[in-house]
Order: sequence, then structure tokens, then C-alpha cells
Amino acid sequence: MERKSFSCRQIGIVEHNNICFLLFAMLLSCSLCSSCNFSSAKRHNRIDKTSTSSTNTIAISLFDVGYPSISDTTSSTMLERMCYSVSYNKFTRQPNWVMWQLTGEHVMKRKDGVWNEYREDLELPSDIRSTLDDYASSGYDRGHMCPGGDCNWDDEGRDETFLLSNMCPQNPNLNRGDWKEIEIACRKWAKKYDNIYIVCGPIFFKSQEHEKIGPHQIPVPEAFFKVVLCIEPSTPKGIGFICRNTDGNRKKDFYVNSIRQVERVTGYKFFPKLNDSIKSVVYDMDNLNEW
Repeated sequence: MERKSFSCRQIGIVEHNNICFLLFAMLLSCSLCSSCNFSSAKRHNRIDKTSTSSTNTIAISLFDVGYPSISDTTSSTMLERMCYSVSYNKFTRQPNWVMWQLTGEHVMKRKDGVWNEYREDLELPSDIRSTLDDYASSGYDRGHMCPGGDCNWDDEGRDETFLLSNMCPQNPNLNRGDWKEIEIACRKWAKKYDNIYIVCGPIFFKSQEHEKIGPHQIPVPEAFFKVVLCIEPSTPKGIGFICRNTDGNRKKDFYVNSIRQVERVTGYKFFPKLNDSIKSVVYDMDNLNEW
């Protein structure tokens, strides 16, 4: 917060001693608030994008159900985008998780076209961000976590999905096959139920050494997770997916897990602000037929 200095003469107050004291107290209060905000921002390593009405609408909606809770020892820099939010890990140079809201209106507003403008995320310092060279000739796709197709209702939002901070090294057959099919299913569900919440990200198995690619030795995830939540009052529901980062062409139900099972595998707590009465209904659902 920018601090401004005022004098009693400037504001034309006769009883200047009392007023100046009051102003001093107010400025001190603002200074303390600013200090608290700075400490909070530093603690969470948060980088906020310039606000727009669309960003605010979605951020409030995500805030209502809560960002995933992760371990305090996990590196996390928060990045707010037009249509999604990212917890970015400076050591893996990949997201811990990406979260967004997808509505039926977003799906209906999707524009035709193909976009392919992959680029570095220049909001991140150069010593913690991935580069195009990291993926070049690696044998892995730059796999979207939040897909461009989910943000195609807004040009800026769609373009931001091509930032490498939204990418992980993904097996081409998974990225272009089963993972894509799950993305398409999510759009159908958003259209059917009008509003869903999605969180996805990489899974690194602690029990094995990770394959690494590129000049920055980016670790390759062993698997990926995705959880989907619908809190439509009459039919709340949830479902999870865990996909090994390998070749494969299987039906979606092969990858199905409950949200609670995905929490056990990742160690994350999804939708922490969700009402317990809804959690008790949706967290153990693992049947695609209910969607």
C-alpha cells in the first residue's frame, strides 16, 4: 500500500493536534496491515496477475471450495491466471497442482481453431522456470494440466494455458489419448451440470529415481492425477483419476479412483472449504456411471 503524507494545514483543520494524531494512528495501522500482507505474500510465495473482472469471478469461486492443502515442506509459488490457478514447484519446475472452474457457459463459448504458442513463464525468475529446450527432443509432450480447450472462451485465458508453468513432461500417447478423453469428458459434465471444479497435477513416486530431461534436468512424473467436483445442490458428486505416465489406450474407468483415494496417493487435501455434509457424499464416489 502506498503511504502518503498529509499535514494539518493541507487539509484545513483547526484542531490540528487531535487530527494529526488520528492521521498518524491511521497511517500506522495501514503500515502494519501492509507489513502483514507482505509477510503473508512472502510466506505463500504468491504472484498475482493483474486483476480483471473474469479473474476475480473465478478466483472467488475457487476460494469458496478452497485451494488444495499441501505439505509445508513442498515448494509452492502461487500463480493466478485468467481461468486457472497454479501451485508451482521451483525444484521440479512444474506445477504441484493446477485448479480451475469449468462452467457450461465456458464450454458453449468455445472458439474454433488450433493454438500452439508454447512459451516460458516470464513471471517466474529464470533460475526456477522451465524452458522450451527442456522439452525439445525429449520424447515427451509438453502436457497441459489445464487444457487450452477449457479456457477457449477467452483469448488471454487460452493463451495462458500454453505457459510452461502449466506443463509437465507427458507421454505422447497418454497426452493425446486417454488424458485428452478425460478432458473431453469434463467438458461434457460442465455442460450437463453447469459448473464443476477440477484439480490436476503430476505424481512423483518417492520410492524410485525419476527420469530427467533437458538442460535443467526436469524430472518426469510417474503418473498424473485429476479430481472433479460438482456441488450442484440436487446431485453433488465427485470422482478422481490416476493415470500412469506410460503408453496405453484404456477406457476411462480403468483410471477411476475416488477423491479420497487420490488424496491418499498425493498427500494433498482437496477442496478444504467444502461443507462436510457434501464431502461425506462425494469423496468416496468412484463410479463413472453416476456422471
